[in-house]
Order: sequence, then structure tokens, then C-alpha cells
Amino acid sequence: MSSWNSRLAALLARENRVIVGITGSPGSGKSALARQIASSIDDAVHVPMDGFHLADAELQRLGRLDRKGAVDTFDAYGYLALLQRIRRGAEVVYAPAFDRDLEQPVAGSIRVEPTARLIVTEGNYLLDDDEPWPRVRHTLDEVWFVDCAPDELRRRLVARHVEFGKSPEQAQAWVRDIDEPNADRIERVRHKADLVI
Repeated sequence: MSSWNSRLAALLARENRVIVGITGSPGSGKSALARQIASSIDDAVHVPMDGFHLADAELQRLGRLDRKGAVDTFDAYGYLALLQRIRRGAEVVYAPAFDRDLEQPVAGSIRVEPTARLIVTEGNYLLDDDEPWPRVRHTLDEVWFVDCAPDELRRRLVARHVEFGKSPEQAQAWVRDIDEPNADRIERVRHKADLVI
């Protein structure tokens, strides 16, 4: 049995609704793990933080488009408000998704029923120290950190950027200048995770 499986079973035995956060560096496999967990449990929903990327037009206005994915390129307070509504479980909540082909958030894409027992959310900054991330962490029952070797992260990220339209040179530069500094920030708080996978 996987390290998370028995832990999740224990959480679900104690609580009516469980919200588990999956965090780790870009390219670590957070989304794949979150989808795997959500698909393995009845009444589970995957709600990615990526739906709270600011739109490119807003990033352009703010002068941040060239570092999309950094901590200040998300609507963190919007994400917090969504998690607080999900935590209350009083009504149907519609969460945004992120379309990789468009590289844009898509509002109202994920339906979370009040009866959903497990919510699996994932994102880079769930353990970050800056506001509002400590409050985000407070809405989650546990946060699990996905570990991945730096060379494998780099390989995956370059391949992802090439797949979505960058040249190999542009992809390598983006990984070096944007993704790796973000990963350093994320790695600094991994000790706060409840489980490392």
C-alpha cells in the first residue's frame, strides 16, 4: 500500500470532508498524483491551484508576464476564498481549471458538490510563509510534498515548455530563470509538510 493510501483512509475515517493539499516544485508530479488520488476515491474532486493563475492580460499590465508561475502571479486570496467555501461545504462551489493549451485559467470548470468527501488540491506554494499562504494551509487537513530529483525536474520542465510551444533554448532559459528559482522557494519550506512522497 502506498504511503499516502493508509494515511488518507485514516483521515476519511475521522472527518466528513477532507481537504488534502499536494505541493512540490514545478514538474515534480503534483498534478499526476492529485489526479491519481482523486480517481481512487468515490466522491473525490481534484481542484488545482493553477486555476488561480492571473490571466496573461493582467500579468502584462502588472509587468509580470515574463515570470508567470512566480508566487505573485496567482490570485492567492481568491484561492483562499474558494478553499474556505469548500471547507464550509454548504453549497455547490464552482472552481476554475487551467487549460494548458490556452495557458489560461478557465472559470467555473470544476463542480464541487456539498457531498464530496475528499478534495485534493495541488499547487506550488501551499506551505509558503508569505500571506495569505499560511491561511491557505490552515484550510487544509494535511499537505503532502512530492519530492523529485533536480535533474529529473529540469528534464520534465524543459520537455513541458517545448511541448507547449517554446524552442528548446527558450525552454531551458525559462527553467533556469523562472522555474528553478520558484523551486528553490518551494524547497525551503518542505520541512512543514505532513508527508513527503
